[in-house]
Amino acid sequence: MAQVPQTFFDALAVRTWCGLALEALGRAREEIDAINVYPVADGDTGTNLYLTVESAAAAVDAVFIGHEAGSEGSAPSLADAVRAMAHGALIGARGNSGTILAQLLRGMAQVLAADGDTAHADAGGLRLALRHAADSARQAVAHPVEGTVLTVASAAADAAIGAEGDCKAVARAAYEGARAALAATPHQLAVLERAGVVDAGGQGLVTVLAALVETFTGEKPVVTASHARVPVDSPGECVSLEEGGPAFEVIYLLEAEDAAVTRLRERLDTLGDSLVVVGGEGLWNVHVHVDDAGAAVEAGVEAGRPYRIRITHFGVGDVHTTGGERPPRERAQRAVVAVVPGPGLAGLYTEAGATTVLARPGEPPASGELVEAVRRAHAREIVLLPNDAELRHTAAAAAEQARAEGIRVALIPTRSAVQGIAALAVHEPERRFDEDVVSMTSAAGATRYAEVALAERQSWTMAGICQAGDVLGLIDGDVAVIGADVTATAETVLDRMLAAGGELVTLVLGDEAPDGIAGHLEARVRESYLAVDTVVYRGGRQGALLLIGVE
Repeated sequence: MAQVPQTFFDALAVRTWCGLALEALGRAREEIDAINVYPVADGDTGTNLYLTVESAAAAVDAVFIGHEAGSEGSAPSLADAVRAMAHGALIGARGNSGTILAQLLRGMAQVLAADGDTAHADAGGLRLALRHAADSARQAVAHPVEGTVLTVASAAADAAIGAEGDCKAVARAAYEGARAALAATPHQLAVLERAGVVDAGGQGLVTVLAALVETFTGEKPVVTASHARVPVDSPGECVSLEEGGPAFEVIYLLEAEDAAVTRLRERLDTLGDSLVVVGGEGLWNVHVHVDDAGAAVEAGVEAGRPYRIRITHFGVGDVHTTGGERPPRERAQRAVVAVVPGPGLAGLYTEAGATTVLARPGEPPASGELVEAVRRAHAREIVLLPNDAELRHTAAAAAEQARAEGIRVALIPTRSAVQGIAALAVHEPERRFDEDVVSMTSAAGATRYAEVALAERQSWTMAGICQAGDVLGLIDGDVAVIGADVTATAETVLDRMLAAGGELVTLVLGDEAPDGIAGHLEARVRESYLAVDTVVYRGGRQGALLLIGVE
């Protein structure tokens, strides 16, 4: 659904920007990962930026949900929204670029939340916010290097300060300034020029600023060669870890006083490089590359209370955790991890041997939840079933994280829980991994899916204009039928699906489905379609009234 352009930078604009930035980074994640050669060629900058923004967006959503629950019709202030955005980015920041992005968002928040009573910021406020963001990010890096995301951020701020007009003009100027600076990064940093790529972190920031332009204009800026990957034969083969570079990346959140953090910066600066410390008001995110990971953590202990400690060994791909843990139990060879929309299906999937993540109505899981489920499955090979088209980027980011931990992951792009059921039905752990994935993918792809739900508001659809309360029949994700009666609409949807043939109909009933609808549809199939079987499951509270699958 198209976004409504924002005139001022208010709380809704913050929420819209975070959502659009997350979608854009989801689309660009693999491309950004592929050009990641500085400061370490570990191919995860796009993923780290995605996870950082995902945490920021979730924090902003939580503020809106809290206000809606507390007072009907209320909305958070701009200060509430930007503080949540900054805090979410801080606690969710990953990697060097993600940590810097968190500080950029924090810098913006410090300006935009300065007057807590202001409902929105105008162009002048946005200019100052972008300027302070770039300056504070540069100060957070122990040894700033030109040709990186810091250069791109400074260029964006310079262009914004010189822009005349409204927020739309300022956002567009910042984006254009960032694009131009990004295109010049290979000429500023030798490792980029040798690899024939632009800076990956800078590419990510340009993507985020493009989402800001879309927030104010409703249009995606056209991607041109000025900020695309510089064409070379095989950049990934041109770059290797610099000889003598630090062996570990250490990241942790830290509760500490300002004075202790100043001493910590000095200590970590002697231990390694790529030092970035962001945050304030007692909570900090610490990122550094070192040879002695233990010393970096000990320095944090001396400064305050470090937690969420992540230690990555470069070049090996294994992620270590601290603490005196018992030897891990033996991993299974293969497992399935699936997102399911209701407790009823969660039980069905669990009985079939899958590890499940429950997606509550209106609360899609974050990639961190999927990664935790992958870890909980404790297998060398994982088949991941997102069961929702909107989760494709989230699932892809989770798969990338799991692969970095040495787990082999295959993502099957299931768009509905009924496609996941079909895939799970042909799953055979004894087969070769590739053969099993192909079989499951084929079964999912051969299953058409539909759902019957109630419209929440007036909207334009492929079948015409619907009103709040209308019954919608969606086939393969598009509204195909608008009706007044749930059972009649479901029957129409089922007839349209079976017109193209089928052997098995799967019906998943939600808690709000009318009594007798399953029996009515079973009878319809039995009487009108020869040799077609029907199976019925109870999905529980799953959002949709009814899910339908036809294989």
